[in-house]
Amino acid sequence: MDNLKNNTENELINTAVSEVYDENAIQVLEGLEAVRKRPGMYIGSTGSRGLHHLVYEIVDNSIDEALAGYCTDINVEILPDNVISVRDNGRGIPVGINEKMGLPSVTVVLTVLHAGGKFGGSGYKVSGGLHGVGSSVVNALSEWFEVEVSQNGHVHYQRFEKGGTPVCDLKVIGDTDETGTLIKFKADPIIFNETTEYDFEVLERRLREQAFLNAGLRITLTDKRDPENIVEQEYCYEGGIRSFVEYINESRGLTPLSDDTIYLSTVSGDRSAEVALMYNDSYNEIILSFANNIHTIDGGTHETGFKNALTRVFNEYGKKYNILKDSDKKLTGDDVREGLCAVISVKLTDAQFEGQTKGKLGNTDITQLVGSLVYDKLMTYFEENPTVIKTIFSKALEAARAREAARKARDLARRKSVLESNSLPGKLADCTERDATLTELYIVEGDSAGGSAKEGRDRRYQAILPLWGKMLNVEKARLDKVYGNEKLMPVVIALGTGIGEDFDISKLRYGKIVIMADADVDGAHIRTLLLTFFYRYMRPLVEEGHIYIAQPPLFKVSKGKKHLYAFSEEERDRCIEELGGTCAVQRYKGLGEMNSEQLWETTMDPENRTMLRVRVEDAMRADETFTILMGDKVEPRREFIEKNAKYVNNLDV
Repeated sequence: MDNLKNNTENELINTAVSEVYDENAIQVLEGLEAVRKRPGMYIGSTGSRGLHHLVYEIVDNSIDEALAGYCTDINVEILPDNVISVRDNGRGIPVGINEKMGLPSVTVVLTVLHAGGKFGGSGYKVSGGLHGVGSSVVNALSEWFEVEVSQNGHVHYQRFEKGGTPVCDLKVIGDTDETGTLIKFKADPIIFNETTEYDFEVLERRLREQAFLNAGLRITLTDKRDPENIVEQEYCYEGGIRSFVEYINESRGLTPLSDDTIYLSTVSGDRSAEVALMYNDSYNEIILSFANNIHTIDGGTHETGFKNALTRVFNEYGKKYNILKDSDKKLTGDDVREGLCAVISVKLTDAQFEGQTKGKLGNTDITQLVGSLVYDKLMTYFEENPTVIKTIFSKALEAARAREAARKARDLARRKSVLESNSLPGKLADCTERDATLTELYIVEGDSAGGSAKEGRDRRYQAILPLWGKMLNVEKARLDKVYGNEKLMPVVIALGTGIGEDFDISKLRYGKIVIMADADVDGAHIRTLLLTFFYRYMRPLVEEGHIYIAQPPLFKVSKGKKHLYAFSEEERDRCIEELGGTCAVQRYKGLGEMNSEQLWETTMDPENRTMLRVRVEDAMRADETFTILMGDKVEPRREFIEKNAKYVNNLDV
């Protein structure tokens, strides 16, 4: 709060100083100065996400060489001191003198914003790099940056420091028979003051994805930060996006409904589209769409064309072969996409993306291209593979029946709430405040802890909803099973937003939703079940930061009249040392062991409590994690737990 106050005061002071707006108030930022002044405008953030984005920008340029047909190998290395090295065997950035600038072209590319070979010239027909922030921005945000270009029999070298300032002219440092570009850089810790430490798994995920999207391209990622433990992974998939779909199903422990992945592709002039899809036994859909190798996380015209055509194929095929009767309602998009895993990849010139983050494709003609591809070729596949389609159709029909059952259950729940004088759950101890920006709902494990929380809370703005036992695992159930569920419906009613397609965040009754469960295995399971439910059926609550996890202490350390609370064994030992040793230590096995005063003091008092806000930085990764943890297959779950056990605090259970 102190930092917030100081920032506000500084803003007021700055506003007062800047009241005069004349010609002297206009600033012109030279060269790459603008990037360093406002880095968030170019890379989204100066945190971990922005740090990794630097690597993506350099790799994207190498992949553009692969799209142009000149690059077959890309090597990415994380060197000691978190230096990044990216080498490709493409043509190499041009080194000749740029007539307009009077400088070597490679120098222009690395020091001038919006300079490159992808703005209508003959260098690239298809490019993902054009729509990014470019190598010049990476240079601007680096402590130092080096480039080596192998071209015309020579190796050309130049170094930049302190935000893109050349420290030497481009010079020849050797001879070679090869071609390609090598870039090394070190992110500037002044800009990235949170961290300059790269996460191998984050880079691995992105590079593997790019290898899937470019069949036959070999990408190698090597971590050399620890000379005694060098880690190297190679990604090369001749099957392209077909292999991608198979990998997604396998990594999540999903059981395919058929042996083969359906693959469709087309080329029309300077545009191409390919789609790979396979159905599995889950109740969720996984659709990943890409344009020029850029992951369009918000979809776009290519995804719209795919979805519309898929629904049309199912309904027309069903009518043609009498699977759907005349009296039957049409299958909806949700029905035909249940259990679907699909990857859509389009490549086109002059791709139009919405926003700097390239989250959504806007080219309207791509809707027709993808739609025609899916309708024509998928209809043919259906007719040629009736046995496979019978299984898939059965799943879609079951989904339609479940959707109708969910509608009836939803209508019943609505009528019931209208008839009842008090539509809120009976066990809910509500707060008096009605402004959702000020209110908190604690979802508490067990009646005992719920009783303590009710007594210890601040009744003005803190509401308590006790839950008992383990609720429905929604990863293994359709929406119709949620309605009427005695564990989940009280949560839905208390929040007031509805679920699924009825969800309306404007009706949210509590700004903070706090999951408060015991610090043991059962408590962790309950938290995961609730998080799965929120993510699957109330995702905006997670995306907009309304979900929190309470952090009750594990220990109470007492000596005389003094006592301290500890949240880990290490903190317990520090508390004992702070109190002079030989202390009484109480280990809390559960929330119910704390009285109301202790629960308020340690876990609910805003002045003292610690809470974790649940956020989704990577929606695809979150989706995968929930499927692994809450799905039917044991082996992927065991592998996940073994891999991530190091991040979990030791528990005395």
